[in-house]
Amino acid sequence: MIQAGDFRNGVTIEFEGNLYQIIEFQHVKPGKGAAFVRCKIKNIKTGGVVEKTFRPSEKVPKAHIDRRDMQYLYSDGELYHFMDVDTYDQIAVNATAIGDSLKFVKENEMVKVISHQGSVFGVEPPINVDLQITETEPGLKGDTAQGATKPAIVETGARVMVPLFIEQGEMIRIDTRTGEYMGRA
Repeated sequence: MIQAGDFRNGVTIEFEGNLYQIIEFQHVKPGKGAAFVRCKIKNIKTGGVVEKTFRPSEKVPKAHIDRRDMQYLYSDGELYHFMDVDTYDQIAVNATAIGDSLKFVKENEMVKVISHQGSVFGVEPPINVDLQITETEPGLKGDTAQGATKPAIVETGARVMVPLFIEQGEMIRIDTRTGEYMGRA
């Protein structure tokens, strides 16, 4: 159990039957009345953000989240298969739990599988990945004053905006958090 007065950014709690991560918190002591803690909390499974207020002495259960390094093996339609490289245990995760978090991840790459009490609810890809451009239009010189981009398809099938000088077959580095081009690999 954790008291609301001890909340910090990034702490994961169980509240109203769901898992929430504290994004922002503020201790408020109004001139009149009792103090309270105003929080922005994010539902880990759905991604929704809500604002809640707690009394500083109110206790909520702290949730223990497991993050394990696993190798992404393959996908067979609705299931994604992962393997623990230490124990060689394999698990299959439903596509709804993963969402689009694997759109920049190739087979046999390492990812973090996130679970709570043995139930997998998400996957964190590596922060940066190097992928090859499989399809893009040729860029024309002199088309722009500065910083123009064009769409490109990478080897995983994801669409990324890249500068005009990038050509088909080149390796590029992508930030998986934002989906943005970072540079040549």
